[in-house]
Amino acid sequence: MTRTYTHPDVFDKGVREGWADPIADPALIDWAIRQAEAAIPFRVVDGRPVNPHAPTGIRYGRNELGHWGEQLAADAVVTATDQDGRRWLAMVERRDGHGWALPGGYVEAGESAAYAAIRELAEETGLTLPGVTWQVLPARYVPDPRASDEAWMVTVPARVHLGTNRREAFPALAGADDAKRAAWVRADTVTILADYLHATYRGVIFAAHQAMLTEFLTAAAVAPGRGGDPR
Repeated sequence: MTRTYTHPDVFDKGVREGWADPIADPALIDWAIRQAEAAIPFRVVDGRPVNPHAPTGIRYGRNELGHWGEQLAADAVVTATDQDGRRWLAMVERRDGHGWALPGGYVEAGESAAYAAIRELAEETGLTLPGVTWQVLPARYVPDPRASDEAWMVTVPARVHLGTNRREAFPALAGADDAKRAAWVRADTVTILADYLHATYRGVIFAAHQAMLTEFLTAAAVAPGRGGDPR
């Protein structure tokens, strides 16, 4: 069955707050501009964008996302190692009930993805890391549960490892903005991460970040460094 769905918040709250396209008919959008700016190429058929990873289960409409076509986001991957050699990851519990995620959000007009990741980290956790060198990774499609065949998310991860320190000396985190709460969570592997979230918070990993975290936590931790303004 072909399903058509857009959450009512997209038309009301989304347009009012500026995170949703006010255009209800995607055929009225200048797709040449959006295709040229896209981080991952996509097709447009009969004036409607086509998710490069369709089908999602919702053929027409935007599901819970506001932006027709690709919405570019950025996520901060911040890790640290404690005195016993255990790895920890800075995460936030989303206010929308979709679970625990990397701090992140939309890339705003005029800013780089790296800067967006650092801004979102500060807004959602209170954590600022002046002078560290961030490793900015290639843009990647994320299987966001809020997506449709016509609206989807692409993210640019930026990561940094803060080295080894006593657990009690890790920088404090405090959830704010879109984050219900923020915390350092055990993350030696994605299995340990999932078990820790369930045991400590009765929480789960945000579905869109599952594959990304599995990949990152399998790889070696990024060495800490010093650097300049990523803007």
